[in-house]
Amino acid sequence: MGVTMPGAARGIRTAYLGPEGTFTHQAALEWARRHVTTRDTDGEVSAEPLDTVKDVHDVVAAGAADVGVVAIESSVEGYVVPSLDALLSSADVVAVDEVAIDVSFDAFVRPGHGELTEVSAHPHGLAQCAGFVTGTGLATAPASSNAAACRDAGPGTIALGPTICGELYGLDTYAKAVEDFRGGRTRFLVLTRRGEAEAHLARSRAAGATAWKTMVAITPSVTGPGVLARITAAFGDRGVNMSSLITRPLKAQESKYVFVVTFDEAPWDPGAREVLSDLLAAGDSLKTLGLFPAGAGFRSLDGVLDPDHVPVGSVSAKDSGPARDRGLLW
Repeated sequence: MGVTMPGAARGIRTAYLGPEGTFTHQAALEWARRHVTTRDTDGEVSAEPLDTVKDVHDVVAAGAADVGVVAIESSVEGYVVPSLDALLSSADVVAVDEVAIDVSFDAFVRPGHGELTEVSAHPHGLAQCAGFVTGTGLATAPASSNAAACRDAGPGTIALGPTICGELYGLDTYAKAVEDFRGGRTRFLVLTRRGEAEAHLARSRAAGATAWKTMVAITPSVTGPGVLARITAAFGDRGVNMSSLITRPLKAQESKYVFVVTFDEAPWDPGAREVLSDLLAAGDSLKTLGLFPAGAGFRSLDGVLDPDHVPVGSVSAKDSGPARDRGLLW
């Protein structure tokens, strides 16, 4: 089922990983509301839910959608591997923007509901809202997705899902922000065909974007000791900040990997261009997976890292010798 939004340009076709009412749907609508005003003709935005990340990439690559929206990274769960691998394997799809939204669960009920008997959500949603669920004293009813739980909520059900589900499925808000841990955030990439990328980036520049983030896939020509050190040194030597590094295996290539690096410049900036030229000269194969304005992603970490937010059992120089021996196994 498509969802249309007025005030956009020439019918911008947006595909996203469905179903309707998911956090990805919310991200797709937020991107559309923020960016359709930069277009120069009248029309609508259609938001079309698809079943898989591959489906989203395929319709974008085929030109059946102007843009696609998929999750790429959760501040709680890390990178979304299917989205990353789909970009790596796509010859003609590239990310040109990102949207980051706070992941928060609201509790919904049907208007005029009767006696409440159960709480329904995706199993992960139930787990992330365990305190609220336990406090209700009600049975749990796992659903295929949080959006499906809201869509299918009966008169005795409390359904947990994104805020967008209330209006979408005609529900009343029973309680807001019922998750156990606040501050979860997910980044979503906005995808388009590589040949359309320059037009999207030009609109971002016209809207005032001056700081950029680039995702690039680096496939070393030779593997072995020191390869990763050489690649990271290339960025350090040119003063280009790497904000993320992910390793993915090359399919059907044992012990061979591609490194996905996100760095804080655009490819045309002098430092980044020098880094990329250095890597090409070393024989590496490169592919830009995404280029988008900086600032929409996760909040930066300032000051000293909170010790409560490092892996349990981590040790530091302040710990005793026996504690370090236990933590490091040395």
